[in-house]
Amino acid sequence: MPNNLSRRWFLSSVAALTAATATQPAFALTTEESKSLIDRLVTEINRVINSGRSENQMYGDFERIFNEYADVPTIARSTLGPDARSATAAQMRTYTKAFAGYLSRKYGKRFREFIGGKIEVNQARKLKSFYEVRTTAVLQGEAPFDLTFLVSDRSGKDLFFDMLIEGISLLKSEKTEIGAMLDRRRGDLDLMIEDLKKAG
Repeated sequence: MPNNLSRRWFLSSVAALTAATATQPAFALTTEESKSLIDRLVTEINRVINSGRSENQMYGDFERIFNEYADVPTIARSTLGPDARSATAAQMRTYTKAFAGYLSRKYGKRFREFIGGKIEVNQARKLKSFYEVRTTAVLQGEAPFDLTFLVSDRSGKDLFFDMLIEGISLLKSEKTEIGAMLDRRRGDLDLMIEDLKKAG
């Protein structure tokens, strides 16, 4: 890959690792609490995908769900990588809001494929400083597939900070997407934010 992309990828990886291993408050989340969070999340998603609401209404619902159950600020900052350190507080607020809308549209489209189906919560287990909650997406006329949520209380609330669709990490995928969008705009965060508002 080009040198500037290799450098951005390396710095993003270091920043994400540093954030993940930084000192955090005492770990208090339990297996049952993490499973309960995803139970509520799945109930909300199932309700929306089978509500019969319009596409735009569903995207609005998904944005509310992401903001309620996902650690959106942490995900947004992580996907921005080292550029988050040079961003102003105002830019980070604007970026985080645009990122939440982008996520709701992009993954809302994926969840719309579940109409007529459902998501079932299977099990939860502790992995180091977070919990993995495994679910199964059951779709009409298609083979079921795995949907896994990673849950932590690092933000002070029980929230998921990554979602894996058939093993593909939302966090890693979006870090690559955001990095590519920044590169196309020659590192101009404000221009990239405007692109993000229309993407998804």
